[in-house]
Amino acid sequence: MPDARPTILLIGAGGQLGRELAAVLPAHGDVVACDRAKLDLADPSAIVRCVREVAPGLIVNAAAYTGVDRAETDRDAAFAINSRAPGVLAGEAKRAGAVLIHYSTDYVFDGTRTTPYDESAAPHPLSVYGASKLAGERAIDASGARALTLRTSWVYARHGRNFLVTMQQLAATRSELRVVADQTGVPNWSRALAGATARLIAKGTNYVAERAGLYHLSAQGRATWYEFARAIIGDDARVRVTPITTAEYPTPATRPAYAVLDSTRFAGTFGFALPDWQTLLQQCLRSAPEPAQMAQRRPAA
Repeated sequence: MPDARPTILLIGAGGQLGRELAAVLPAHGDVVACDRAKLDLADPSAIVRCVREVAPGLIVNAAAYTGVDRAETDRDAAFAINSRAPGVLAGEAKRAGAVLIHYSTDYVFDGTRTTPYDESAAPHPLSVYGASKLAGERAIDASGARALTLRTSWVYARHGRNFLVTMQQLAATRSELRVVADQTGVPNWSRALAGATARLIAKGTNYVAERAGLYHLSAQGRATWYEFARAIIGDDARVRVTPITTAEYPTPATRPAYAVLDSTRFAGTFGFALPDWQTLLQQCLRSAPEPAQMAQRRPAA
């Protein structure tokens, strides 16, 4: 017998992944969407109040402190949002008997490998951002909540602030783009990630709860930032993309040199996988920048 239509609390609805989720989740439940203005994730009491007022059957946390370089000097805020808040959400999910879906990152790894990381690989973050996201994973695990933690990487969209948008903006005003070519990962379109999440939720909260745990959710293949930039720019002869080294583009936070995620466990458990990253990028470039909006149940109190 299928689950009753759940109330879904979507947190981080204003972000590049959250905006995509806000468009697809109403087909599978009654969505209460919270963006940064409606819910301050740095305030644990506000999180508790929100969850208890909404009384969701499913919580989807798409919010995160994503300023990788800024986190190096803003450690407290990064840990408040990426570590403490997920722990509070997980605790409230357990209290309410709800299911939590949370997103994490390839930055929990140090990038010293040359083969894809699966879920059994030992994390070793190199940055405050990576450490805060790993702490969030562990807080969820320690809570005992029925939770699905989905690690992904290099998330982009045609809205918000991300690598694709930056490359397109720079290409409009520059004849040359100098892009790092010695960091390898996998680009992931936020709309594809949202679609995969919706596909899980469509099977019901009990289905998700029975398969709770840590999974890597990533497109197939691999790319350097340089290769990703080349694919974004395409055949535009006005713009030259030049490969450079990480040393030539120093940043406050250290990035993993290799952070390809192995999604075999996800595919084996849920019966589907994302396509290769080039296919998703071309779909993204041909699609409307904003997702088709669907009516939401009501604003959070």
